[in-house]
Amino acid sequence: MPTILVADDDPDIRNLVATKLRRANYDVVTAVDGAEALQVLAKTHVDLGVLDIMMPGLSGLDVIREIRGQEGLADLPLILLTARAEEQDVERGFAAGATDYVTKPFSPRALLARIASRLGP
Repeated sequence: MPTILVADDDPDIRNLVATKLRRANYDVVTAVDGAEALQVLAKTHVDLGVLDIMMPGLSGLDVIREIRGQEGLADLPLILLTARAEEQDVERGFAAGATDYVTKPFSPRALLARIASRLGP
């Protein structure tokens, strides 16, 4: 069963995404900010990450840049889930190394479909 990291400083969003993923039979680990996300990744095998951009301390973009520079994690699929919906925000997300970009408000069903497509059969 794939393990997904959900990193978001908003507990309501973090819990909603984690609950939907668990119901879809994924293992889920969570983080409240970018620094904790990196700590989780150092200790836990994760198959995909869902990251908010705007988090205290390290942003989701900072986390992606750090992950892309690490051997063994550089190819980890990373989806940004964020309220930042301007074209330049999307461009910055992909330039940092995001695999996909989903804006809030979002459809949990659509997010699950994007996750499933990244993880494959």
